[in-house]
Amino acid sequence: MTKTASSPKNFESAISELETIVQEMEGGSISLEQALERYQRGTDLLKFCRGTLQAAEQRILQLEGDALTPLDTAKQENAG
Repeated sequence: MTKTASSPKNFESAISELETIVQEMEGGSISLEQALERYQRGTDLLKFCRGTLQAAEQRILQLEGDALTPLDTAKQENAG
């Protein structure tokens, strides 16, 4: 694989790289070894994305003071 195995710059670049990996693997034109390398890179990117999303969720909880309610509940309260 020509890309380095470094961490992506941000969440969006990780998602973009994941989409490229999926397209390459679904295309079926890469060797087994290349597919395994891309699979491994994909798992690393997935871990990065999960960590980024978890950090964002924690930040939102802090900003909202842990007072987040499900959207359906908020709609019912406004309607009642």
